Amino acid sequence: MNEQVVESTEETGTRSARSRRKQQNREPEEKRGRPRWLSELLDWARTLGIAFVIVLLVHLFVFNLSTVDGHSMEPTLEDKQWLFVNKIGYLIGEPERGDVVILEDPMDSEGKAEYLVKRIIGVPGDTVEIRSGRMYLNGEQLVESYTDVDIEDVDYGPQKVGEGTYFVMGDNRHLGASKDSRTFGPVSSTLIKGKAQFVIWPITHMNKL
Repeated sequence: MNEQVVESTEETGTRSARSRRKQQNREPEEKRGRPRWLSELLDWARTLGIAFVIVLLVHLFVFNLSTVDGHSMEPTLEDKQWLFVNKIGYLIGEPERGDVVILEDPMDSEGKAEYLVKRIIGVPGDTVEIRSGRMYLNGEQLVESYTDVDIEDVDYGPQKVGEGTYFVMGDNRHLGASKDSRTFGPVSSTLIKGKAQFVIWPITHMNKL
């Protein structure tokens, strides 16, 4: 009686082993049954999908390219130049005086995002004033080596820059040449999208800002 049980157990184990081997053999056969072109297509689709996600994340959170539209930042920047914009810097830090930034136009009322490129003049807590063509920051005249003329517009301020906002201006100080914080006031930090760090095109004008 015992011998029969042992023999039955061995037979059951043998059949289970054979069943597992058949199942293992069937899987490669199923894979081999897939057309080669379909496997390659799926591999390409997977690779492109991963690449797209990486590019999207980089564009949203790390950097992007921006084109200068207009003359409000002359002589520093010229129309149609391409800028390398660092976006991750302001996720881990704060804008500073002198930074050239890309920001959403605070006066845009049509729901379509328009972007401006400006320079940060005043940070939270600063007092900004324009008097007799000169810029004053916290009561002291600001030396602006990036401009080529005195400010031709009317006097402005003094204006205290509030918490979480920044006073921005274009480097072009000719009359009516720049729409900036003199028109729409200090801008919220949430509108500032990144710091323009390099001019990358045209190559002859490539330089660090």
